[in-house]
Amino acid sequence: MDKISITVCMGSSCFARGNQQNLAFIEDFINKNNLNAEIDLAGNRCENKCASGPNIIINGVEYTEVTEEKLEQILSQLLVK
Repeated sequence: MDKISITVCMGSSCFARGNQQNLAFIEDFINKNNLNAEIDLAGNRCENKCASGPNIIINGVEYTEVTEEKLEQILSQLLVK
């Protein structure tokens, strides 16, 4: 399996709108599923897309209005492949 690349927007709007919780969820998901070697997790500065936040990029695909439920679905689908 290729490494999964996850970039979390750390801009103040995205962070306040849910990416603080999303980041904690991703870190917990990685640890619970022993995925440290399979996932590259990074943060980035504001992408000026605050109105659609919280924003997260996974394998080059931008996801908007991300919730923990949405993240769990996306990550589970990527890991099944």
